[in-house]
Parts: sequence; C-alpha cells; structure tokens
Amino acid sequence: MPARTSYNRRMNFLDMLRQAERQNSSMLCVGLDPDPAKFPTVWRGDTSKIYDFCAAIVDATADLAMAFKPQIAYFAAHRAEDQLERLVAHLRRAAPQVPVILDAKRGDIGSTAEQYAIEAFERYGADAVTLSPFMGFDSVQPYLKYHNKGAFLLCRTSNPGGDDFQAQHLASVAGTPRLYEHIAQLAQGPWNLNGQLGLVVGATYPAEIDRVRALAPTLPLLIPGVGAQGGDALATVKAGWRGSADAAGWVTTSGPIIVNSSRAILYASAGQDFAAAARREALKTRDTLQAARTMTSPPQ
Repeated sequence: MPARTSYNRRMNFLDMLRQAERQNSSMLCVGLDPDPAKFPTVWRGDTSKIYDFCAAIVDATADLAMAFKPQIAYFAAHRAEDQLERLVAHLRRAAPQVPVILDAKRGDIGSTAEQYAIEAFERYGADAVTLSPFMGFDSVQPYLKYHNKGAFLLCRTSNPGGDDFQAQHLASVAGTPRLYEHIAQLAQGPWNLNGQLGLVVGATYPAEIDRVRALAPTLPLLIPGVGAQGGDALATVKAGWRGSADAAGWVTTSGPIIVNSSRAILYASAGQDFAAAARREALKTRDTLQAARTMTSPPQ
C-alpha cells in the first residue's frame, strides 16, 4: 500500500506528464480495466490474478506509455482494492516516470469529497483522478488542496448518452454555450486555482475536441475512445494537439493530450503471449499517434 504521506514527495502532475511524453515519445495512456472473464485462458475467471495480469501489462508497456489509467470499478467489483494498491506500488517501481490517473469519476460535496480525495491520493497514491463536475465547484475543490495532483473533469464523454446533457444548450437556445463548453470555460478559468485541472473529451467526437481545445488551450485533455470504441487517431490528434517539431524533438504548445486505449491493448491475445501481444498493440497505437502528430505539425 502506498504510504499515506507519499503524495508530498511526488513531482507535479503536469511536469510528470510532459516528462513522460518526452521520455517515451508518447501520447498513449494505457487503460487498466481488468475483466477476469477476458483474462488469458490459464487465468480465465480468476479474480485473484487481477494484480498479476495488470502488472504484466505494465511491465510490457512501461516504456511506451505517457500515463496509466486504472479504472477503480474493475477492482472494487471483485473486492480487489488491495490488488489496486499493490498495482500502484508496482507502477512506482516499474515506471516511476509515468503518472497514474485513477479513473474514479467521483462527484460529491463537502466532507464526502474530502474522503474521496484521501482515497485517490493517499490510499491509492494516484497522481490524478477523474471527477464529475455536475455538483459544482465545491465537489471539485477538496481535490485541489493536493497542489501537486491533477483532476480531470468529465466534459464531452465518448458515450452516445453524453448527448443527453453535455450537448444541450444552457438556455435551450441556439447560440448559447452547450454544457460541455461551459465546463471547459470554467476549467480553463475560475475553477483552475492552481493549474491542476484537465478535461475528459471522447475521441468519438473530434469536432468537440477541437472546440474544447479552443476554449481550454492550456489544459491537458484525457481522450478515451481510441481502439475498441472506434475513435480515429489522426482526427483526435489533429483536433486536440497543438505544437511543432524542432531539432530537440516535439514541442507541445498547448496542453498535452493523453489518448487512452484499454481493451484493444489488454485483450490483444487470450493466450500465454498476452503481455507480448499487449506490447505490440501499444507500440502500434503509440506509433500511429506519433505519425498523426507528424501529419498535424506545421512545416518548419
């Protein structure tokens, strides 16, 4: 289990992101969504192997990832929170340069939010967490007390049902901001007290990624939906990344983008070669994103 005071000794989350982006030449986030029903045949259905499965994926992809994103529900559903704690400790050893984003989508107020912040940053030792902003700023503020941590607000999510609220105009009148646009403006502006906020924007909506980037030019964007959900890598990078290349390498002039792929990497093979297959898929995805960046970068 990570020490409860370990968050004081970690690098600033945004600095970690940029360092991992440069060191691993990557915009890829490897999502850790362990489903025992999809494990390799020898471990199929065995919930005690969640840590072993995820640790093998981490070891195979540590030099390819910009971030790792464990989804807490996949652990909690199988009473495997202790395995999540072990996994984060393993990440610190195997990939100390790569930040950990806890995908929890918490959203509550007051003392309850304070407890969730302790859970994310002190119990699990994550570097950032995903949050639902729909209860307002007082549901976000407790996380910002951890000045070296990050918080990604759900903004324009990749699921079709996101249209039910996120795509609606605030006053039900065309020309007024849509809800997701308002969230982006708040995160770029008055809510971003210590420069800690980012936004979650789905790869399945590249036009909305472009709009969010225009409204929030400096924020990191966590972009799920590339891979099994069908998001297009080139469209995603073109919409969300701003920068160029020079003699020293890539220069990102906007907030970084963190493009998540989970199932396509985790379950690339059901055989004993699952870790090697995950590495091949992660390498392919990372290189596809890098190629998209090359196509997006303006000529020098």
